Amino acid sequence: MSTRTRTRTHTLTETASGYQPRHTLPLRVELVRQLKRRRTMVMFGILAALPFVLLIAFAIGGEPGGRNNTVSLMDTATASGANFAAVNLFVSAGFLLVIPVALFCGDTVASEAGWSSLRYLLAAPVPRARLLWSKLVVGLGLSLAAMILLPLVAVAVGTAAYGWGPLEIPTGGSLSAGTAAGRLVIVVAFIFVSQLVTAGLAFWLSTRTDAPLGAVGGAVGLTIVGNVLDAVTALGDWRDFLPAHWQFAWADAVQPSMEWSGMIQGTAVSVTYALVLFALAFRGFARKDVVS
Repeated sequence: MSTRTRTRTHTLTETASGYQPRHTLPLRVELVRQLKRRRTMVMFGILAALPFVLLIAFAIGGEPGGRNNTVSLMDTATASGANFAAVNLFVSAGFLLVIPVALFCGDTVASEAGWSSLRYLLAAPVPRARLLWSKLVVGLGLSLAAMILLPLVAVAVGTAAYGWGPLEIPTGGSLSAGTAAGRLVIVVAFIFVSQLVTAGLAFWLSTRTDAPLGAVGGAVGLTIVGNVLDAVTALGDWRDFLPAHWQFAWADAVQPSMEWSGMIQGTAVSVTYALVLFALAFRGFARKDVVS
């Protein structure tokens, strides 16, 4: 009998009466652990500060205006609180919102290995699939919370500074305040789904390394590579298979008549990549020899 088999048999025979794997490492316990970490508070603080930074920038530089007789979403930032929130999402969706997703999903398992506490969690015994599931759900939950925090603060700051009113559309027309609020919810939901690829990359890398910075940095780096490849027009229709190609498809949600095709295609691409990466993480970690 191998050492691993003997250890597993010994663990099973020594398990206390009433032990139930599904009750180990509850989500609330993992959530509290992650919320208490300094990097969580710092990340939330940065996102909450962004609307104030933009408000100060507009106050110093004056109200934005169209250039070369063209008007973009940025040029309508001061039209209302809804416009201000939309602009905050526009300037952060491409990169800033990638960081909390990579951080919360990439740091979670690798940090336990770096602290040499991962093997003690598994010896509790916490089943490997249960441990990964708890950490993944909490990581995705914190990522979603970060994406919700930004527009909430932006709406509050923008409404206080510019008033609450319809969302002015750069191409002409407007959306009522109530309709704009619903559309912003759709925008946040799509941005979250589009970032599932980054979450999958970070989580998979987190199960492969003991260095949290390597997992987080690797996910951010690969996301940047995807953005660069999307800018290569010579790739033609091949860019449709890149998640980065659809990251701003949410702009169709802030039009007088919503267009769903781009967001549906982007969702399909992102979810497909994410499911493959999550499956690789669970499969690899189940076979990994954890020594730290």
